[in-house]
Amino acid sequence: MVVFGPGRTVLLVHRPKYDDWSFPKGKLDRGERAAAAAVREVLEETGVPVRLGPPLASQRYPIRGGMKTVVYWTGRPVDHAADNVDVTTYAPNAEIDDVRWVPVDKAAGALTYAYDRVTLTEALELRKRTRTFVVLRHGVARAKRSWHGDDRRRPLLAGGLRQAERLVPVLAAYGVSRLVSSGSTRCTQTLAPYADSCGGRLETDDVFSEEDATPKAVRARVADLVADLEGASKHTGGVVLCTHRPVLPWVFDALGLEDARLEKGEMLVVHLRRGRVVATERHQAG
Repeated sequence: MVVFGPGRTVLLVHRPKYDDWSFPKGKLDRGERAAAAAVREVLEETGVPVRLGPPLASQRYPIRGGMKTVVYWTGRPVDHAADNVDVTTYAPNAEIDDVRWVPVDKAAGALTYAYDRVTLTEALELRKRTRTFVVLRHGVARAKRSWHGDDRRRPLLAGGLRQAERLVPVLAAYGVSRLVSSGSTRCTQTLAPYADSCGGRLETDDVFSEEDATPKAVRARVADLVADLEGASKHTGGVVLCTHRPVLPWVFDALGLEDARLEKGEMLVVHLRRGRVVATERHQAG
């Protein structure tokens, strides 16, 4: 990950095994999503807790026995409190023996590999802080034809509940702190594990329910959420909105996007700067 820090700096690590300077990175644990792995590896290698920003182009280069692909994002410390960004007390180990915040104008000269310098150039174009707005379609729910009660109370199936659990580390990787949902059970259940994990309050709003949504009301409410996000402290986390397939086109329209046609349990991460979409990326929970 290309992590930008205070005073126009970027986080670099030295690996004694290769005697090289590069960006913090690592391998996925079994079943782990790349977004979650990126945040975990930065914390393990540097001690700096970070959240993801816009994605970057992947690196692909030859290694012994084949080709290696490395997925990259920009990132920032969760906040700039001294104990979150201070790397001077880092304890060297066999994998990483030095961690430094390097001025961005000197980072290219410090990096060992040409492909890292290309990634740095791309990241510098996205260095300005963005806000994260996650649009989420609820997980796999019981079919309408087999449900005879109030459709608002139709629950997730076991597969949908598993999707909800798998969303937790991905939403955490983007520092999502505000949770907004249709009041329907299948939506609130999709966000419940993350709410429990982060200790956040789940806000329900029937403007986003299948029964009550209208194009005008949805667009107005999304605009309010974006305005709140843009007006919050720069260290405030992002927002996630969980809703239904029929409502999603109006949500995307309010964000200035084409309908992403999300599958159940899938989310689109929208990176905004001053209300304008800088980048988007999709993540499937299943």
